[in-house]
Amino acid sequence: MTAQKTTPENVLEAIQLSAEIEDLLVSRNPRGMKSVQASMLKGYCLRAAMMMHQCDGYVLIGTGFPVAGTFETDGPVGAISLYRAFEMIGAKPVMVCGDPLASAIGSDFTVEKLSVGETSAEERSAKATEILEKYQPQLVLSIERPGRTEDAGYYNMRGESIAPNSASFDEIILEAGCPTIAIGDGGNEIGMGNVRPALRRLDITPAVTRCSELVIADVSNWGGHALVALLGWLSGKDLLESFDNKAVLTYLSEHGSVDGVTRENTLTEDSLPLEEGNKMLLDLRKLTGFINK
Repeated sequence: MTAQKTTPENVLEAIQLSAEIEDLLVSRNPRGMKSVQASMLKGYCLRAAMMMHQCDGYVLIGTGFPVAGTFETDGPVGAISLYRAFEMIGAKPVMVCGDPLASAIGSDFTVEKLSVGETSAEERSAKATEILEKYQPQLVLSIERPGRTEDAGYYNMRGESIAPNSASFDEIILEAGCPTIAIGDGGNEIGMGNVRPALRRLDITPAVTRCSELVIADVSNWGGHALVALLGWLSGKDLLESFDNKAVLTYLSEHGSVDGVTRENTLTEDSLPLEEGNKMLLDLRKLTGFINK
């Protein structure tokens, strides 16, 4: 498969493909993302993938949602998928996260560590400026990162404050000076400020931080895989072919991850078994034409 050339027919094909992927990502609807989708302009996955396709320099990938004193599997799996895809197209990805995730993966990935805990607005802004000036990124991407709420706090899906265990990535998104993408699955993640009115129907303390392009999914990891699939379609490369979902989940489990719903150290994503993630990867590769349907 060769890289896609822009023609009127191809544009229509791309928009249709994006819409099919967007519907697939929210088909389960465990946390109301299907209803949120109705407020979004179709083609958001394609538009995000096109931003990624432009990159040959630094890309910052923020991830890591604090759960039970550690980090959850949802987010880092998709971040690793994105990280490897960026490497394959010649970009320079950097993971940006706080401990314990930063230290857990620091020997295997390029990592920029954020401070965990409540800090002043001035400290957060200074850290964001430091990181942005260091890398001068072409793109900043957030996947399953807690987003600041209207009361300047951070909350999990149960409405519990997680501010003492959170690292702020909001300023990096807000001050980036380049395109920004955010992926979320519940309404309390960075980027959900884009669909704030639609979140009023959900039982969630919503995040207010906005981004250039929001991608929603039933599991944030799957949103990351979807963007990799579309990036591959644009590039003419099956960027998901070598991704081993079980191996990545095992790697994270060995470094202390837990399921964000059950809070147990298992090879699951938001309580869904490994096989569901594998099926999503397979379906994305089928939709993008890299394997037969």
